[in-house]
Amino acid sequence: MKSIVVGTAGHIDHGKTALVKALTGVDTDRLEEEKRRGITIDIGFAHMELPAPEGGSIRLGFVDVPGHERFVRNMLAGIGGIDLVLLIVAADESIKPQTREHFDICRLLAVRRGITVLTKSDCVDRESLGVVRLEVEEFVRGSFLDAAQSPIVAVSSLTGAGLDELKRALIKIAGEIPAKDSHAIVRLPVDRVFSMKGFGTVVTGTLISGSIVREQRLEVFPTGRQVRVRGIQVHGQNTERAVAGERTALNLAGTATEGLARGMTLAPPSTFQSTSRVEVALSLLSSAQPLKDRVRVHLHAHAAETVATVVLYGNKQLRPGQQAYAQLRLAKPALLLPGDRCIVRQFSPVVTIGGGLVLDALPLGRLPAQEAFLQALGEGRASTIVGARIARRGRHGISIEQLVAETGLTSQAIENLGNDLVGQGTILRLGERFVDSAAIEALKLFFQDTVGKFHQANPLVGGIGKEELREQARLSNEVHAAVLGVLVREKKLEVAADLVRLPGRGVAMKDEEAESKKMIEEAFRSSGLKVPALKDVLAGLKVDKARAQKIVTLLLREKILVKPCEDLVFHRSALENLRKLLAAEKGKSAKIDVARFKELAGVSRKYAIPLLEYLDREHVTRRVGDERIIL
Repeated sequence: MKSIVVGTAGHIDHGKTALVKALTGVDTDRLEEEKRRGITIDIGFAHMELPAPEGGSIRLGFVDVPGHERFVRNMLAGIGGIDLVLLIVAADESIKPQTREHFDICRLLAVRRGITVLTKSDCVDRESLGVVRLEVEEFVRGSFLDAAQSPIVAVSSLTGAGLDELKRALIKIAGEIPAKDSHAIVRLPVDRVFSMKGFGTVVTGTLISGSIVREQRLEVFPTGRQVRVRGIQVHGQNTERAVAGERTALNLAGTATEGLARGMTLAPPSTFQSTSRVEVALSLLSSAQPLKDRVRVHLHAHAAETVATVVLYGNKQLRPGQQAYAQLRLAKPALLLPGDRCIVRQFSPVVTIGGGLVLDALPLGRLPAQEAFLQALGEGRASTIVGARIARRGRHGISIEQLVAETGLTSQAIENLGNDLVGQGTILRLGERFVDSAAIEALKLFFQDTVGKFHQANPLVGGIGKEELREQARLSNEVHAAVLGVLVREKKLEVAADLVRLPGRGVAMKDEEAESKKMIEEAFRSSGLKVPALKDVLAGLKVDKARAQKIVTLLLREKILVKPCEDLVFHRSALENLRKLLAAEKGKSAKIDVARFKELAGVSRKYAIPLLEYLDREHVTRRVGDERIIL
C-alpha cells in the first residue's frame, strides 16, 4: 500500500485539527492542555485510507501542527518529511500572520504539492467566500499552490460540505507523488519520545528513507548509542517492517527515554557521522531584514532544533530575497545529509527569515575554490557530486565507506557511479578507494622529480627507498603502491629490492669508490660474526669519510650488509650461516639461553645480545624469560 504523509499548515484557530478529525475521525489534540485551551500545542497524528485511482488503496498519514506563533518550533518538528501540505485558511478570517509564515516555511522546505483548503465555509455567505477565494488565489500565485495547478477547496468540518471534493483532490495528488526509496539507507528523525507501560521506550517519526525491520540494530545520532528495535507500529498497527514514507513508531530496547529526545535521528550503526558544521545554499525571504555575517540564528532541520552561527561566503551581508553559500556552525551536533532542507529563524525576535539546502555536512575546511565546489554539489547530479567529492580529496583519494557517509548514497550506488567515472577516465579506482586522475598525474610527476633529485644528490646510492618516497609524498600505502606501479608499467621508474630509481640509472662510482666498496664488503664477509668496528674499516679506505658513509648506505640498502644495532654491522652471509646453526640446534633443543648461544656462535656477550635481539625481531627466536625459543 502506498503511504503518503500529509501536513497541515495555517493560522491558529483556522480549523486544522477539526478538518483532520472530520476526514479521519481522529482528534489529534492529545494533550490535556490542548483540550482545555482548544488549540494545538504539539504535533498530532492521524491516518486514513482512500481508494487509489489504479486500484488498491492509498494510506494517508496526517501530521497536524500548531498554528500559534509561539509553537512554530513544534510545527517545524512535524512538517519535515511531508509529501503534500493542506494550507488551511478560515473563510471568516482569510490570510493571517501564521498563514504567511507557514506558507513561507513550506516553500523553503521545497514542498512541491498541496491543496489550499478554505475551512469554516458555513460561517460566511457565498459572496464573502468568493472574496476570500480571490484573496487566496492572489496570495499563492506563482507558488507550488498556484490555483492553475493546485486546487482550492472550500469545506465545512461542521456540516461535511466539500469533504468529498477534498478527498478526491487528495486521491489525485497522492497518486502523482512518487514513492520514497525504501532501498536507501535508513533515517528516522525522532519527533516524539515516550514510555508505554508493558513496552518501555517508544519513539515516533516519519521514516524518510529506507526500511526498518524487527530486531534491527540502529544507532542514535548524535549520541552514538546503539538500540535494538523490539517492535514496530505503522499507523497504530503492529508490523514486521516499516518503509520510507510511513509514520512509524518503534519500541526500542537498550535505552531509556532519558537517553532520547526530539531531534535525534536513528540510522544504521557506523554509517554516518554527526556534524557541527554544514555548508548550505542559504535563501533569505524577501520580507526579512538583511542578514549579516557571523550572526546567530535558530536552525530547524527535520525535528532537530539548535542555535547556529551563519558564516557567509563572498559578500558579508545577504539581502532580502537573495541566495548565497554559507557555513552554518551548530551549537549542538546533528545528523544531516546533502539534500536535507533547513529553516532559519531570527535569533530575536524569533521569526522565520529563510531556509537552506544542505550541500555538504562534512566539510574539510575552506577550499581554494570553495564556491565552485559547492556549486558542483548544488547541481544535484549524483555523478557530478561524487566526482567533486573525490577531486577535493586530491592525492589521498576517498574510500567508498567515506563517500557513503558524505553523500547518504548506498555503497552499491557509489560503486556504480565510481565505476562510470573510472570508465570516463576522470578517476582511478585503487581497491576500495577512488582517486582523482588529475591528482594521480601530478603525483607521477612528483615521483619522477623526487627520484631524479635524489640521484643528483646521492650518486653513490642506487635509488631512494620506497618508504622514504612515500613519506615525502605523504601518501597512504595503497595510493603510493598504485602510483609506483603505474610508473613502473610505463617504464618511467624502476624498483630494485626496496629502492626506486630512474630507468637504467645505477650507482655511478669512480674507481676508488668501487675499490672501497669491495674492501668494505670483504672486511665484513671474511670476519664472520666477529666483525670489526665500522669506523676502523672506513679509516683504511682511499675515499673521504662522507663518500665512505654513502658506500656503506648503499651496501645496507642492497642488504649485503645488515646493521642489527647502532654499533655493529654484519655481512649477510654470516647471518645466513647463523640461521642454519640455529635450525640445526632446534633438532636437539627448542630452547637456547645466552650461554649456549655464545658457545654456538663463537662470540662474546658483546655480540651475542645484539644478535639475539635481531633474531627476535626477525622471528627466528622468541624470548621467554632468560631463554629463547627457536621458531
